[in-house]
Amino acid sequence: MRTRLRGRPRECNPLRRRSDVVEAWTALAVAVLVGAGAPLVGAVAAWWAHGEARATAAEQRADRHRVRAEVVGRSAGARPSSRAGGRHVYRALVRWTEPGEGRRTALARVPPDARRGDVVHVWFDSRGRDVPPPVDNASVWQHSIGVGTCAAGVSAAGVLLVHRAVREVALRRRLAEWERAWARTEPEWTHRGA
Repeated sequence: MRTRLRGRPRECNPLRRRSDVVEAWTALAVAVLVGAGAPLVGAVAAWWAHGEARATAAEQRADRHRVRAEVVGRSAGARPSSRAGGRHVYRALVRWTEPGEGRRTALARVPPDARRGDVVHVWFDSRGRDVPPPVDNASVWQHSIGVGTCAAGVSAAGVLLVHRAVREVALRRRLAEWERAWARTEPEWTHRGA
């Protein structure tokens, strides 16, 4: 025996409540937002972060120049002054020759294993200050992927939190509807009104 479903309206089910419909549509919306919306938000955020990071890297490359210098001196108890690229760097006195300006000496960041007389590469900005090397392409991509991943995760978490709140409200309404329905049918079942 075949049941005919095409011409039958969906609202015929007496057990179906409005809160069930809201919860079903919310679940569909959550699936779409988490499955497609969160990755889209992550891609847009990564694209924006990539553009910003590339602009910063270009500014740094335009402003900074690398100098090949000789380590002149380093204090015996020198402590790490900063972390660059995941390793400690120390400040030491270095000397190099600038074309047209002669010999120059400055305090610069050097690797921790640099000794007096070693040749190292140091970076200076246009004002002659010791600076870290400019951001490379790998760091730009790493930053972009990190921002995109965080944006996608935060947006997915936000959608899931909203979904949880909607489910809580739907559950409260469903329980209230059940209470009202039971208040109507309980006298018939228990014969309390008779």
